[in-house]
Amino acid sequence: MKTRFKPKYNIRKGDQVVVITGDDKDLKKPRLVKDVLVEEGKVIVEGVNIITKHTKPSAQNTKGGIIKKEAPINISNVMLWDGKQGAKVKREEKDGKKIRISKKSGGVI
Repeated sequence: MKTRFKPKYNIRKGDQVVVITGDDKDLKKPRLVKDVLVEEGKVIVEGVNIITKHTKPSAQNTKGGIIKKEAPINISNVMLWDGKQGAKVKREEKDGKKIRISKKSGGVI
């Protein structure tokens, strides 16, 4: 993603999100965000977009074999979980700190 300014996302590492599109779509099951790749606009979500990687034996991995791991998905395919449901988020400043507020319930995330 080539942009002049670094994009700002409402999703951070450690947040609960629901996957809203794709093979792993489930609007009722919140999942944990493992990592946010800001430059690419992608997130790695626990248990989503599992790929199998075939590895040769090496010094670190003497056996080699098949490894299953999560691949990144686009950040637009996930929605923050506010405790009861997926929610759009707005940002407000309170006491000099920016907080995330759910647009549906009005609660702080």
